[in-house]
Amino acid sequence: MRRIAALRWWGLFILSAGLLLLASFYFDAGAQAWIAQHQSAALKKFMRGVSRLGDWPGHISLGLILLVLAYWRRSKKWMQIAAAMILACALAGAVARVVKISTGRARPSVQTEAAWSGPNFEARYNAFPSGHTAASTAFFGTLALACWRIGVPFLAIPILIAFSRMYIGAHHLSDVVCAAVIGMLAAYFVARWIPPAIRNPESEIRN
Repeated sequence: MRRIAALRWWGLFILSAGLLLLASFYFDAGAQAWIAQHQSAALKKFMRGVSRLGDWPGHISLGLILLVLAYWRRSKKWMQIAAAMILACALAGAVARVVKISTGRARPSVQTEAAWSGPNFEARYNAFPSGHTAASTAFFGTLALACWRIGVPFLAIPILIAFSRMYIGAHHLSDVVCAAVIGMLAAYFVARWIPPAIRNPESEIRN
């Protein structure tokens, strides 16, 4: 029964993710046009700052700080959660990197007729998917899966990072949607290895 339920869950997830990704490709042009109509120098400067802080080194650094704090507080639960967040972030970032080099999609800011060029190491042809979004979604998605009451509000961070990447012309809507799917998959697979007793450690926080 559990296996059947798991297969149904995975089927629903794959179907939903596929439909969401197809829809995002359809709305790519519309989203890009909307962003172009709502540009401002101040907001663009802010979004560039969000984008810089939202890269994987920032997340890994935050994860290491959490790991050190958990060690200092002698909390094995939070040490394992912090380590899982770092691992998921690294895994999602690596997968996104491989996919973006393989697809060679031009960024919105690049003027070219060849939107997809195939394997390409040039940064301007590494749009699909967004590495920033994948890493951030995996990082905070792991926290949400391990401790939903604390983690779910923090999912606003990868959403903001995804929007910032679109706003500065680095990615299309479909780039960040695909990256979010990769991030959540990485978070799920890593969070599975967190012992059930360690999940939802709100009681330890209150003590």
